[in-house]
Amino acid sequence: QVQLVESGGGSVQAGGSLRLSCAASGRTFSSNTMGWFRQAPGKEREFVAAINWSGGTTYYADSVKGRFLISRDNPKNTVYLQMNSLKPEDTAVYYCAAGVRVPRMSTENDYDYWGQGTQVTVSS
Repeated sequence: QVQLVESGGGSVQAGGSLRLSCAASGRTFSSNTMGWFRQAPGKEREFVAAINWSGGTTYYADSVKGRFLISRDNPKNTVYLQMNSLKPEDTAVYYCAAGVRVPRMSTENDYDYWGQGTQVTVSS
């Protein structure tokens, strides 16, 4: 069992930055693929970024590539999402997810555990 708690959300102006954190409990964190997803009002949840167990492989949605950076610190059981050059369209609730076997990093059904989400609001 893995429990995930996101933090770091907030309100920022366009062009600003935020860093989200996701703290995980459970001894299997270091073997899990970790992902970030987001859901804007009135829209379906969508993939943002993912990182494999070692941190050696990362994957990004085209909409955030070059602006967001996912990383992990296995000894601290934490995964991060550094978000730069934020745009109003990045406004959403951001969710952290963990999966034991994740053949498709961008597919939410491949993830086993989810956090409660943290709100990010970007104003123009």
